[in-house]
Amino acid sequence: MLTVSCMTDRRSRCRGYLLGLVLALGCIVPLAAPVTPGQADPERYLEHVKALTSPEMGGRGAGTAGLERAADYIVQQFQSLGLEPGAGGGSYLQPFTVTTGAHLKAENHLRVRNGESEESLQVEEDYMPMSFSSVGSVSGPVAFAGYGVSADEFNYDDYAHFDVKDKIVVVLRYELDTFTEKKEGEPRRYSHHSRLITKALNARERGAKAVILVNGKLEPGEEDQLLRFGSVAGPEDAGILMVQVKNAVAEKWFQAVGKSLPALQEEIESKRQPQSIALPDSLTLSLQVDIERTHATVHNVLGYLPGKTDEYIVIGAHYDHLGLGNESSLAPSLIGAVHPGADDNASGTAGVLELARLFAGRRDTLERGVLFAAFAGEEIGLLGSSHWVNQPTRPLENAVAMLNMDMIGRIQGSKVYVGGAGTGSTFDSLLERARKNNEFEIEFSSGGYSASDNTSFLTKKVPALFFFSGLHADYHKPSDTWEKINAEPAARLLDLVADVGTSLVAAEKRPEFVRVESDTSGAPVVRGGGYGPYFGSVPDFGESENGVKFADIRPGSPADKAGLRAGDILIQFGDMPIKNLYDFTFALRKSKVGDVVEVKCLRDGEVITARVTLEQRR
Repeated sequence: MLTVSCMTDRRSRCRGYLLGLVLALGCIVPLAAPVTPGQADPERYLEHVKALTSPEMGGRGAGTAGLERAADYIVQQFQSLGLEPGAGGGSYLQPFTVTTGAHLKAENHLRVRNGESEESLQVEEDYMPMSFSSVGSVSGPVAFAGYGVSADEFNYDDYAHFDVKDKIVVVLRYELDTFTEKKEGEPRRYSHHSRLITKALNARERGAKAVILVNGKLEPGEEDQLLRFGSVAGPEDAGILMVQVKNAVAEKWFQAVGKSLPALQEEIESKRQPQSIALPDSLTLSLQVDIERTHATVHNVLGYLPGKTDEYIVIGAHYDHLGLGNESSLAPSLIGAVHPGADDNASGTAGVLELARLFAGRRDTLERGVLFAAFAGEEIGLLGSSHWVNQPTRPLENAVAMLNMDMIGRIQGSKVYVGGAGTGSTFDSLLERARKNNEFEIEFSSGGYSASDNTSFLTKKVPALFFFSGLHADYHKPSDTWEKINAEPAARLLDLVADVGTSLVAAEKRPEFVRVESDTSGAPVVRGGGYGPYFGSVPDFGESENGVKFADIRPGSPADKAGLRAGDILIQFGDMPIKNLYDFTFALRKSKVGDVVEVKCLRDGEVITARVTLEQRR
C-alpha cells in the first residue's frame, strides 16, 4: 500500500491512515456466503504469496531485478491459465519509466571561509547532501534560523522580523518540544514542522540560497550522525540546495559572535522564543551539490479473459513493494534488509492469480471480459495504475468496474474493509445481496479515494471497490513475512470478491459511476486526515513534470465551487509558484480557513485564474 511520504513522516503514516479510514467508515454490514465459480484454495493462494516473497524477489522494489522476477512469475501464471496477453502487441507486459532514487556524483563541495582561514569539508564525513536538494552552486553569508519553523498555530516563527534573503541558513533538526505532547513510554511524535522538506521550502520561500541542517542537541549515548543519503522523503528537486553538517563543523561558525550552538538551542527551548541571528560577513560558505536521479523501466502485468461483449471488469492489485527499504520503511534502522511485503501486497497479487484461476475455469460463460492487472509503481505514487488509465490497453469506456485488493492477508476475526461502495450505482445492492450468513462483517465507506490503485480508476470515472483487511505492526517492515498471512480467511474474502465480480460480469445493466459528495477527511491527499484547510482536489500522481495536475475535483468542494476541473494543472497558489505536490501541501498548510486564495492553473495550454475560498475540514 502506498505511503504518501511527501505528506507524512515515519511516525505518523500508519496512525494517520487508520484515523482517516475510521473517519470515512460507515455502518457495519454483515456479508453472507458468496456464490462464486468454485472456491478459492487457501493452500494455492499461500503458495503464490511464498513465491512472491522468496529471497529471489528481494522485496520487489522499483527498478530491481526482484521486481522483474515477480513480473515473470505473474506472466507464467497467466500463461498457464490460458489468459490472453493484455498489454497489446501480444505481450503481457506494459512498460513505463519511474524515478527510483538518486546518487551522489563526483562534484560535491562545501568550502568554508572564516576570516583568513579556509577549509574544505569532506562529503559523507563532514556533510551530506539531501537527496531532494537542487543541483548547482551557491555561495554567501550565513544566518542561524533556529529550527527553521514558521508555526502560526503555536505563535512561533524563527523567521519573524529576520531577513535571510540571499543567505545560507543554518537550521536545527526537529522542533520545539512544546509543539507535540510526549506520552510516557512512547517515542516522541513530531508535527509536520519538523520535516526536512518543510524546513527547506520555508527557507526557499523567504529567499534563502541554501539550507544547512544540524542535529543539535543529542540524547544520552546518541552519536552525531549524518542522515543516510536517500533516507528522507522529498521531491526530485526542492528548489533549494540543502545539506546536513555535523554539529562540530557548525559550532566553529558561531564562535566569532561569542555564541555556541548548544547554548542557542537551550535558549530557544527555555524562552520559547526564536534566537535567530546573522553570523559575521567574514564567514562565507561555498556549496556545490551534484546529484544524479536514477530511472528504471518497470512493467504492469496484464492478462485478459474475453467475454461475449467488449465490456470488461478489472481485477487488480499492485505487486511492487519496498525492496531493501527506503524512506517509506517503518523500520528505518533495518533499511538494507529485505522488506518482503507479504501482506503489502503479495497478498493482493496472490488474490489476482487465484481469481484468475477461478474465472478461467468458466471462460466460456462470461458475458463480459475480465482484465487481470498486477500494477508496478504503487508504492512510489500509484504510478502503474495511473499509467494504465492514461494509456489503457483496452478501451477505457468499456471498463465496467474495478476491484482492487491491497493488503488482504491479515484478516483478524471477521472484519474487513471495503471502500468505494458509493462509487457505483449497483454496488450497494451487490453487497446487500450477500448479507445472510454473517461470515464477514464489512465496514465500508462510500467514497473510494484511498492510498491504492482504485483511486486511479475513480479519476477516470470508473466505479471501483477497494478490499482491505487492515493495518498491523508489520506494515512496511522486514517482518511482513508470509508466515503471518491468514490464508483461510483471505481465501474466503476472495470468494466474496469473486461473487461481486461474477455479478458485475453477468449483470444486464452496468453500474453507473457516482461522484460521491465531498468527504473533507481526505483531500487534497489520498489518505489520512488531509493537511491545512480544505481545498478539494485529488492529485494525479502520474503527472509531476511542472505543477500539480488534478485527477479529479471533489463535488461541492472549494475547488469545485471556484470552477476548477479535472485535468487542470495548478501552477500558482497565492504568491507561491507550485512545481510539485510538496509545494502545494506547504502552501495549503500556510493558509487559514476562510482565506480567499487566487490560484492559477493551466487548462488546455491556457492560464486560467480562480479565487478559491478555503473551508474547514470536517
